Amino acid sequence: MSNFYEERATMIAARDLQEFVPFGRDHCKHHPNALNLQLRQLQPASELWSSDGAAGLVGSLQEVTIHEKQKESWQLRKGVSEIGEDVDYDEELYVAGNMVIWSKGSKSQALAVYKAFTVDSPVQQALWCDFIISQDKSEKAYSSNEVEKCICILQSSCINMHSIEGKDYIASLPFQVANVWPTKYGLLFERSASSHEVPPGSPREPLPTMFSMLHPLDEITPLVCKSGSLFGSSRVQYVIDHAMKIVFLNTDPSIVMTYDAVQNVHSVWTLRRVKSEEENVVLKFSEQGGTPQNVATSSSLTAHLRSLSKGDSPVTSPFQNYSSIHSQSRSTSSPSLHSRSPSISNMAALSRAHSPALGVHSFSGVQRFNISSHNQSPKRHSISHSPNSNSNGSFLAPETEPIVPELCIDHLWTETITNIREKNSQASKVFITSDLCGQKFLCFLVESQLQLRCVKFQESNDKTQLIFGSVTNIPAKDAAPVEKIDTMLVLEGSGNLVLYTGVVRVGKVFIPGLPAPSLTMSNTMPRPSTPLDGVSTPKPLSKLLGSLDEVVLLSPVPELRDSSKLHDSLYNEDCTFQQLGTYIHSIRDPVHNRVTLELSNGSMVRITIPEIATSELVQTCLQAIKFILPKEIAVQMLVKWYNVHSAPGGPSYHSEWNLFVTCLMNMMGYNTDRLAWTRNFKDCHWLTAFQSSGRGKEPGGAKFDFEGSLSPVIAPKKARPSETGSDDDWEYLLNSDYHQNVESHLLNRSLCLSPSEASQMKDEDFSQNLSLDSSTLLFTHIPAIFFVLHLVYEELKLNTLMGEGICSLVELLVQLARDLKLGPYVDHYYRDYPTLVRTTGQVCTVDPGQTGFMHHPSFFTSEPPSIYQWVSSCLKGEGMPPYPYLPGICERSRLVVLSIALYILGDESSVSDESLQYLTRITIAPPKLQVEQEENRFSFRHSTSVSSLAERLVVWMTNVGFTLRDLETLPFGIALPIRDAIYHCREQPASDWPEAVCLLIGRQDLSKQACEGNLPKGKSVLSSDVPSGTETEEEDDGMNDMNHEVMSLIWSEDLRVQDVRRLLQSAHPVRVNVVQYPELSDHEFIEEKENRLLQLCQRTMALPVGRGMFTLFSYHPVPTEPLPIPKLNLTGRAPPRNTTVDLNSGNIDVPPNMTSWASFHNGVAAGLKIAPASQIDSAWIVYNKPKHAELANEYAGFLMALGLNGHLTKLATLNIHDYLTKGHEMTSIGLLLGVSAAKLGTMDMSITRLLSIHIPALLPPTSTELDVPHNVQVAAVVGIGLVYQGTAHRHTAEVLLAEIGRPPGPEMEYCTDRESYSLAAGLALGMVCLGHGSNLIGMSDLNVPEQLYQYMVGGHRRFQTGMLREKHKSPSYQIKEGDTINVDVTCPGATLALAMIYLKTNNRSIADWLRAPDTMYLLDFVKPEFLLLRTLARCLILWDDILPNSKWVDSNVPQIIRENSISLSEIELPCSEDLNLETLSQAHVYIIAGACLSLGFRFAGSENLSAFNCLHKFAKDFMTYLSAPNASVTGPYNLETCLSVVLLSLAMVMAGSGNLKVLQLCRFLHMKTGGEMNYGFHLAHHMALGLLFLGGGRYSLSTSNSSIAALLCALYPHFPAHSTDNRYHLQALRHLYVLAAEPRLLVPVDVDTNTPCYALLEVTYKGTQWYEQTKEELMAPTLLPELHLLKQIKVKGPRYWELLIDLSKGTQHLKSILSKDGVLYVKLRAGQLSYKEDPMGWQSLLAQTVANRNSEARAFKPETISAFTSDPALLSFAEYFCKPTVNMGQKQEILDLFSSVLYECVTQETPEMLPAYIAMDQAIRRLGRREMSETSELWQIKLVLEFFSSRSHQERLQNHPKRGLFMNSEFLPVVKCTIDNTLDQWLQVGGDMCVHAYLSGQPLEESQLSMLACFLVYHSVPAPRHLPPIGLEGSTSFAELLFKFKQLKMPVRALLRLAPLLLGNPQPMVM
Repeated sequence: MSNFYEERATMIAARDLQEFVPFGRDHCKHHPNALNLQLRQLQPASELWSSDGAAGLVGSLQEVTIHEKQKESWQLRKGVSEIGEDVDYDEELYVAGNMVIWSKGSKSQALAVYKAFTVDSPVQQALWCDFIISQDKSEKAYSSNEVEKCICILQSSCINMHSIEGKDYIASLPFQVANVWPTKYGLLFERSASSHEVPPGSPREPLPTMFSMLHPLDEITPLVCKSGSLFGSSRVQYVIDHAMKIVFLNTDPSIVMTYDAVQNVHSVWTLRRVKSEEENVVLKFSEQGGTPQNVATSSSLTAHLRSLSKGDSPVTSPFQNYSSIHSQSRSTSSPSLHSRSPSISNMAALSRAHSPALGVHSFSGVQRFNISSHNQSPKRHSISHSPNSNSNGSFLAPETEPIVPELCIDHLWTETITNIREKNSQASKVFITSDLCGQKFLCFLVESQLQLRCVKFQESNDKTQLIFGSVTNIPAKDAAPVEKIDTMLVLEGSGNLVLYTGVVRVGKVFIPGLPAPSLTMSNTMPRPSTPLDGVSTPKPLSKLLGSLDEVVLLSPVPELRDSSKLHDSLYNEDCTFQQLGTYIHSIRDPVHNRVTLELSNGSMVRITIPEIATSELVQTCLQAIKFILPKEIAVQMLVKWYNVHSAPGGPSYHSEWNLFVTCLMNMMGYNTDRLAWTRNFKDCHWLTAFQSSGRGKEPGGAKFDFEGSLSPVIAPKKARPSETGSDDDWEYLLNSDYHQNVESHLLNRSLCLSPSEASQMKDEDFSQNLSLDSSTLLFTHIPAIFFVLHLVYEELKLNTLMGEGICSLVELLVQLARDLKLGPYVDHYYRDYPTLVRTTGQVCTVDPGQTGFMHHPSFFTSEPPSIYQWVSSCLKGEGMPPYPYLPGICERSRLVVLSIALYILGDESSVSDESLQYLTRITIAPPKLQVEQEENRFSFRHSTSVSSLAERLVVWMTNVGFTLRDLETLPFGIALPIRDAIYHCREQPASDWPEAVCLLIGRQDLSKQACEGNLPKGKSVLSSDVPSGTETEEEDDGMNDMNHEVMSLIWSEDLRVQDVRRLLQSAHPVRVNVVQYPELSDHEFIEEKENRLLQLCQRTMALPVGRGMFTLFSYHPVPTEPLPIPKLNLTGRAPPRNTTVDLNSGNIDVPPNMTSWASFHNGVAAGLKIAPASQIDSAWIVYNKPKHAELANEYAGFLMALGLNGHLTKLATLNIHDYLTKGHEMTSIGLLLGVSAAKLGTMDMSITRLLSIHIPALLPPTSTELDVPHNVQVAAVVGIGLVYQGTAHRHTAEVLLAEIGRPPGPEMEYCTDRESYSLAAGLALGMVCLGHGSNLIGMSDLNVPEQLYQYMVGGHRRFQTGMLREKHKSPSYQIKEGDTINVDVTCPGATLALAMIYLKTNNRSIADWLRAPDTMYLLDFVKPEFLLLRTLARCLILWDDILPNSKWVDSNVPQIIRENSISLSEIELPCSEDLNLETLSQAHVYIIAGACLSLGFRFAGSENLSAFNCLHKFAKDFMTYLSAPNASVTGPYNLETCLSVVLLSLAMVMAGSGNLKVLQLCRFLHMKTGGEMNYGFHLAHHMALGLLFLGGGRYSLSTSNSSIAALLCALYPHFPAHSTDNRYHLQALRHLYVLAAEPRLLVPVDVDTNTPCYALLEVTYKGTQWYEQTKEELMAPTLLPELHLLKQIKVKGPRYWELLIDLSKGTQHLKSILSKDGVLYVKLRAGQLSYKEDPMGWQSLLAQTVANRNSEARAFKPETISAFTSDPALLSFAEYFCKPTVNMGQKQEILDLFSSVLYECVTQETPEMLPAYIAMDQAIRRLGRREMSETSELWQIKLVLEFFSSRSHQERLQNHPKRGLFMNSEFLPVVKCTIDNTLDQWLQVGGDMCVHAYLSGQPLEESQLSMLACFLVYHSVPAPRHLPPIGLEGSTSFAELLFKFKQLKMPVRALLRLAPLLLGNPQPMVM
């Protein structure tokens, strides 16, 4: 048998033979560019490819005459996957003419063009290259940075790069490129040594020959080389040697192989980044020869390069004139020029900062090009001799930096120089291959000598460098690596294809359909090569073959072998046998395990080399054996196996195992023919092969026939040792496939016996002992191999899918265990597989003398390691020795051991470090490399802080790549602890776990959340996809893009949203209702109507600000359409005829520019709809620019809005200046404010410059007076405040402080609207020093607070200091202010500045300055309005004192006012001489309004109930005051102002909540038009309405310092009197509220339906000084409180799965959820309905089944399961297994069981336990029928029972009662009871005798074997060898037994079963 296999294995059969044609060739013909190609074919070759005389470099372009065929080349590579999954397809890059075609495809997936590129000139080369996008140039950056995958196309003068993302780059080349190479870092260019250049002998200044380009936008830099010289000092210089050519370049490891054409040797270099010291060596100016002449020459070079790169003559050399420079100065030059000294060529400097289009030709002068030759003589270059030196002009160029080299090659190895070296021995093909044991070889094919040289190399221990070994030569004509199986294909000179692994020959490759060359030809070289020399070939064949390489390098010229194709065919026509000519003449394009063979007749064939093993079982065993054997032996073993496995007509999938066993045992020294069970294999194997192939000569039998005939005829011929016959021949025939098949055919019927019976029959023949042959390869390693195979067996037990494989493996193991006399192992296998393992069997003796040769490794244990036993001991809490495992092979065992150690033993460190406590690693001598890899692989990343063991386990398992599919294949007992951990995690997961963890624990809601979290911000789930066309028939009111789905959930009871929309729309005409009294003439009536319309328009113009608030951030614009801006409609309709009323009729006076600010606000409102996450770019912003001038104001507003939502930063600076130079006032205001808001707090310099131009105070005193409109100055000042917010920047603060009191200028400048400027300066100053209080660093000399106090209360003007003195020398000619400060102007700004500087500091002393005056005399000095500001400022400083009740509000009113103020309801006015009642009542209302406003700030966005009630009371009071009879004392204007302020405060507190009471107030005030109601009050009321519905209920206000500052600007309590009024406050600032808005709406989205839903949240507040830590329940969707107040948020059950977001760890996670529309995924629990369908919770299924438990399970109808779960598996289980049918009989009981199990799984939400329940039930039934053929299921049940009784589980139960996997079930006790009963009954009916026989070592009955094994396993009975040596019968009492068995750890209940046997007491004691 053995020799039969070896004979048969002489050849390896290749598979999948396909004809190969490059896909691109066909595509080219149909490509639109095909026409040009045909035209080009007519041109002579020399025009297509510039000629080049370099000797035989692959990529260099040879002059070849075109045959009938287009020049083409292609290369293939393994498909690159996007995400990292394993893909197996080819990618092809095909080049022909001007086209490059990139296609992908494989056997299974048709080829398809991925991209096709057409360029302008012929493509010289195309390649794939990955560029690294990184600014960091260190070596470390390469591991982490992202790469840009590109395809590079080389043309003669430029190179195009196209990245996969779609970016295109073009780099022009400053020299002719001979070749481009992709490297790990970027591209490497070789400059072609042009034929015009000076011959190498003549002295010249050499230029570098190799250059690198690290990124398409980087410049091309020369390459540096570092080579060790003879004396050991390494020398750094440029690569300038023309003789050195690159023949190969590899990225990992990053090495270059070069060939020196002069010395004819190959060298290997490592390619790396340049170190800085090497840069310096190369760049430093050489002191010896740095003369001007030196520089001058180089500049002439620069000139040539420059002229070249402009594209004058790309074909001619850039250096031909260069040689003429030197032509006359040669005589004087020193002889040392031959020392290859470096120099730099000055190339196009194009950094990534420049754009590719600019700067290509920007040569920056001479000094970039310094020459650092090592020993120059000063006379060397003489400028006078240069005939064409054009350098004098550019001689003294400005300072420029030199080109810094980027990459360096470091010398590693050079081949030894032999005496006889042929001239051209350049490698034509180089590749790296590794052998089957992972040793790497660098192989290069020297075609001229027909040999492949292989150099072994490896990494040094510290991984820093490569160490090269010796060279092995293999005779070869061509070769290619086969990566997939670590081998290489070699084409020998004789035409044979041979497979090698490393340098070990595996065997010949047989290609079906191609005759083997040895059959047809006798000579060594293929025959057609002889006449070739005679037929017009210009060079000898060796030269021809020597110059090309197609696998690794693709030449742009079709390879030269093609030129012989024509001659081949001519020659072949004379041949008698056509096929003689078709031999393989080269190999190309290896990918994975596929390779293309090029035949001599020009056709190509693609073949697949078979893999080492196809079945998983064989692969695992091979890996394990390979792991344990020494490398050389492992390679030999694998080679033998591969030969056997891949022989022609090789085995089918099933018989692969039998083949493996036979092969392995032969190598161990067995005679497999004589061993019964392996001989069986053969019979069965060929029997099945015969049966499957169609019984003889039917059509199906063709393949079989071929195999049968092939083997006996061809094979013996090939491998016959001698010409004479031998007995072996006959043996061989008997053993041949053919003979087997015939034999089996005849005996087909009689031999259909099962293998086991057959073996029993044949045992007699083999009764004599067989012995092992100790001389075989693996004999000495048998114990090691046995042990690793045992570990593989234990590993496979952990995979339920490998059951079949285990049975096969066990037979092999039992045989080996018996032969090695390992009783414990045989016993172990017997207990696992009682039916497979007979107690007796055939033993092959090992000669005792030989056992000494067997190598027993140190890790070999006499006790068999058992994974089940290990887990069981852990569960019982007994100690266990570490479990042995094979790294990389037994990964499951490792996982199970460590997870049990972590979860059951609770040892946290088990997974964090490589803990040796639980695992022993098996190694021969540990290869260092592997150890480190392992450690990296399993390093436990603390991605999250993990609280419990369960979480720790789950997070660790996902880190090592464990998935749900792996979990499903673990046996259920082993998986139970893991499932339990998962169950606990599922109950209470952390919200910030990575996606993989959430998938593992089965929480889709979380995994989807995690997945969304990683996506870039874009359109979110909730964005309303309302097609914009829906509302075209109505006028667009700017509010149709709101998300109605969410709003209808938030406000589901009423139509308040429609109401708000109606109140805020400004696009429809208003209704003008005027009654025509009889006395009115028609004309007067029209005027009346128009006056009424004018009043209404005051309101309409105020609406957009509120609308902007309502629609804030609700829309994602389409980048191809302009933003729709609703028009502001100022017309009216008059009933009853609906006639149009228009203001432009000329009947009444309309203020000029009335609508300009309204349009501005309208534009802002439209722009604020755009969500910050939208994709917007500069072009779109410019694209929105309106065509009509009247829309300019809207566009100005639009620009401001873009700034507020952060998009204006994308606008190009050019465009910003463009807008500002137009000088349109509104545009400037919008832009300046917008840009500043976008750069909030950044101190951005460019923006500061932009703003300073508009602020005279920030310009130097001598600068020209710019005429900047006043409002633009105001905007710029506030802008400065925004940009410097919170920075306490000294200079800015100083200027702003002075600007608050800026005096009016002499020429009437700064005279109008001074108040708004002063206010703006105050606000800006406040922002700059925001919240810094008294610790303003370095500003103490400015006396900021004192100065502000003075501005507030008045006093003498201080002397102006510094630069501002000049401007204000002369006083104003119009306004007499004197020396005192004009408080009316400066007070508001100063007051608010103080408030902001001391915000929340609780500084009492400053607060007392702001106290309202408490004497009548002082009250008369203060404007009542200012009292509002003072009170507000004081309360903001004393932030913590604000209390939300009316008592606190009143406490702000001074006593004098409180006592004397009139109650507004009284009729009589008390009169008093010394009290001015008007002053008092005005002061009273303003102070109260100020206090209310501060209350609004303090509780902004909090929806605080007491604050709301307090403010609502005051609002009602003010409403009543307004209608009170003596309101005139206070003045209606003042009361309206105060009411508006209180209303705004109310809206701030309830921001975003849409509160109904506030809405009613706003609606009431909306209806009031006329009287005192001016534009400003409407503005305030509608702002309140907008705040109330901020962002459609998605946004709320924040109370951070920055937000309060923004709100102070936006809600400044002095409202404009009319629409053009900016006197006291710039209207544009009203929109700064955006900076205070933050998204706080949490929307639960059901993960199954993907729709928003209701869910109950429990929000926990942190404790503060006012309240303890409290919990509050909210029904989401809801606005959350401010995040810094919260401790955690929890989605509460029972309807949804719980979900906890812990904010104590940080709010980042929640913030990102809120910013993405607040989508929080939730998942309904089984049997629950959502709150929408079932608000009260009465309809859920669990609520219906409250009856007692049994009837409940009975009453469970399978139909209702669909409400519990959507899992299709469970639904179909209910359908097929739980539905009763008509005649049930005894099946009813099973049905009930299944129903109740299903019910439990579904209601307990553990559907994953259903298979375990059923498996347990099936196992028990099988045990009851005594049909257990294997005990693994019993083991699993035992582990389940042990888990639930384990200590760790009991502790968990105490902590969380009612939670766990099988918890509320009677199932387990029943299981336990049933098994006990079954086994006890067996004991009674004779099992006891069987057990006794086993324990005393007597033979057993066959029939009892399986039950005995079950008994032993279930009761953990120790093996007989462990029993106490005293003997079994020695004991007298049970107590004594207990004592003896204590150390055996045998459970007491098992002892009770055994006691009767052991005590000699025949009655069984059944408990």
